[in-house]
Formats: sequence, C-alpha cells, structure tokens
Amino acid sequence: MNIIETHNLTRRFWKTEAVHGLDLAVPEGSVTALLGANGAGKSTTIQMLMNLLTPTAGEARVLGVDSRKLGPREFAQIGYVSENQQQPLWMTVGQLLDYCRPFYPTWDRELERALLAKLQLPLDRKLKHLSRGMLMKAVLLSVLPYRPKLLVLDEPFSGLDALMRDEFVRGILEVSALGNWTVLVSSHDIEEVERLADNIALLDAGRLRLSESTETLQGRFRRVEVTGAPAGAAPPPGVIEWEQAGGLTRFIEIAYAGEATERAWRERFAGASITAYPMSLREIFLSFARSGRGDTKMAMA
Repeated sequence: MNIIETHNLTRRFWKTEAVHGLDLAVPEGSVTALLGANGAGKSTTIQMLMNLLTPTAGEARVLGVDSRKLGPREFAQIGYVSENQQQPLWMTVGQLLDYCRPFYPTWDRELERALLAKLQLPLDRKLKHLSRGMLMKAVLLSVLPYRPKLLVLDEPFSGLDALMRDEFVRGILEVSALGNWTVLVSSHDIEEVERLADNIALLDAGRLRLSESTETLQGRFRRVEVTGAPAGAAPPPGVIEWEQAGGLTRFIEIAYAGEATERAWRERFAGASITAYPMSLREIFLSFARSGRGDTKMAMA
C-alpha cells in the first residue's frame, strides 16, 4: 500500500513550472527521501501534498484522500515539520505539549515521556531560548506522541550546523524505533538523508529523475576506472558521465549488474586494468545533477 501517490502532479507560478508531471509513490512503512538542489521543486511538492498549495494539474492522494480535500481527520494522522513553520516562541517545551495534547485523542503520554528522554529536551525552557537543533527536536516532539501514520519533514536540516544535524538525525533514528510510521523527508543534505532513507526520489528542475529503493539505486551505480584505455575511447552504453586524464578514464555506470557488466567492460577495453567502485548517495546525486545540465564529462578527482 502507498501512503502517498501522485499522478501528473504539476504546479506553475505564472510562467514558471515549479513541478512538472510528477508521478510519485511513497510506500507504507518506508522512509522516503525527496532529494534535489535548491529550487528543484521539493518544497512546492510538499506544500501540494499538505494542501497548502493547489496543483495546477494532476492530483495527489495522501492517506487515500485527494490532497485538496484533506481535513481534520487526515491531519490528525499526519505529523508535519517544516523549516518555515512559525512556533509560539514564548511557550516553554512543556507548555507546547500541553497546548497540542487536547487536539489529538490518540495522544500517547507514555510515548511522550519516552520521546522526552530520547530527545533530552528541558520542559521548562522557552522555545525562543532553544538552539535551532533543539527547536526542531521540540517540533518533532509535538507531532509524534499522537502516533501519526505519516511524518513529513520539509528541509528539517536547514540552518543546522554539523553537530546539530547529527543530533537531529540521531533523534529521528532513535524515535523511529518507538513507533510505526511512514516518513517523507525533503532535503538537499544528502549525507544526512543517506543515514535515514530506504527509498530515494530525485527531483531536478521540477521533474522526477528517479524513484527507487536506496539499495537498488546504489546497487546499480558504479564508478568504473579504466587504466590503459585507448586515447579518445568512447563511453559504452549505460554511462552518464566520463572523463579521461592521461592513462586513466573514469566512467559512471548506471546499469551495473555484477560479473556480467564487468565482463562486458573487459571485452570492450581488452588489456586494460578495470576496477568498479560503489558510489555514495552524494556521488550519485551529483552525477545526475551534472547530467541534467547536459554535462557528460565530470571533473577528475
């Protein structure tokens, strides 16, 4: 079952098309990362899913309901955390919880206490006196105790330094063991997302470039280094980037299939030394970003 499904989802702002024909599925129980550079359309997509923006065309279904018809019943099952949310900064953490609790009949006080211990938040501290990282944890604390089916995080790492990002990710990882929820996280902080996500959706200029499991994605990508390839050797099929420097040619292979692929490489470059290296999510993201600009050559390290 998919918690979120979109079909041809499109949003225009005057002549600018921020999101184009988006077909996306977020499986129940998954942690799906919506990745893309600034301006790729991530936040616009999230806002359409949360009924904060109306699609120009197409549709989105969230918890089985048209996103344009989301109401109190659905929002009681959704936890939404955004970098742009305004918070009652004059409240303490305890007052924020007291304020939120009556709105949700499913509020779990035992889970609230467990989250407080995990996130190490002081109940008597005013929100305005919290660090950016602690404030994001407080917002997370205000949405998880009612056990939402869907947790939506829109650029939760924005403005956080490295230590704060690490603490926030640790907080999410720790609380994920305390409940069963589906997570959609929108971010351009690839390294942090790599620790969280089991599904990746990549947006580029408002268009979906890929959507698949993290395991499958990293399994089919390889950085192939060929030493001794003929000068001017053309890249084989399934390559989105390549560069040659001296006797070393480096390719980005997007359809790696183990021994069969390596055998094909050896046949193509007979006598050359060939090594295939796994790629991080960040390296894959950068390769797609460059290829999206029509840049098929990459910078040599």
